[in-house]
Order: sequence, then structure tokens, then C-alpha cells
Amino acid sequence: MSGAISLSRIWSDDDLTELRIVVAGTNSSFANSVYVGHDALASLVRQMLEFRCQVVGTSDIRLGAFGPEYASGGFHAHLEFRDPGRLFVSTHQQDEFQPFPHDRVANEARLYLVSEPVLLDRFAYELQGLAGGTREEAQLLCPIAPGS
Repeated sequence: MSGAISLSRIWSDDDLTELRIVVAGTNSSFANSVYVGHDALASLVRQMLEFRCQVVGTSDIRLGAFGPEYASGGFHAHLEFRDPGRLFVSTHQQDEFQPFPHDRVANEARLYLVSEPVLLDRFAYELQGLAGGTREEAQLLCPIAPGS
């Protein structure tokens, strides 16, 4: 099974967009929803277009927010070009907090994926469409198993 990070528009109004984020690895997957402003998507597009031109370096994607005081959930992905032709991606996701006996809790997951620069190019292009309203989904394919 190939891995992927998928961002899909669920809902949008004049101020916010709700995204469904699914991270699927070789043996695990996790999905959550986050709220982002339209400016955050446009900023992410610029960030990915700049990052994809690097041969080495890192970039972080942060969408939504972590913690019980925020609506919906949070997503963080750390992208790093380390080996030539390899993009290492570590993700952290948190779902919306829910009541649980004696506390409020949220499901969380950390997954680790490996992609390629050309697939990052495709992801940046799809993000442009998602931010511009011409696409409903952007996907970073991660076909390489970690450790390969």
C-alpha cells in the first residue's frame, strides 16, 4: 500500500475553509478536520512553491491548532530533503476534543512517510487549485516505505 497525505475541502464560506486531512502510511492511517483561513491556504501554496525548488532543507506545514481550546483539530507536517531524490515527511495530527469520563480527550497520531521531489511539485500544483477553488483535493503521494 502506498502512503499519501490528502487535503480535501469539506466546507467553505467567506472567511474559513474546513479541510479533511487523511494521512495514510504503509500500515496505518488517521483522519481529522481542521479550520483554516483562506489566507492560510494561499500562504501554504507560496511556501510549497518555494520549498519544492530546494535540494536540501526543511519546511513545516501547520494547519488548524492543537489543544482543547480550539475548534476542530490540528495538523503539522515536517518535510525534509535529506537524501537526493527523497523527501522525508513526519506528521502529527490531533482530532477535536470530546468529553470523556473525568476529562476532555482527543485522538492523536504520528506517521512517517517518504516521497519524492517530483511528487512535491504535483502537490504544490494541486494546492494552488485547492486554494483557488478549482480543485477539491490536493494529495502528496508517498510511495516509498520508510527504511527503504
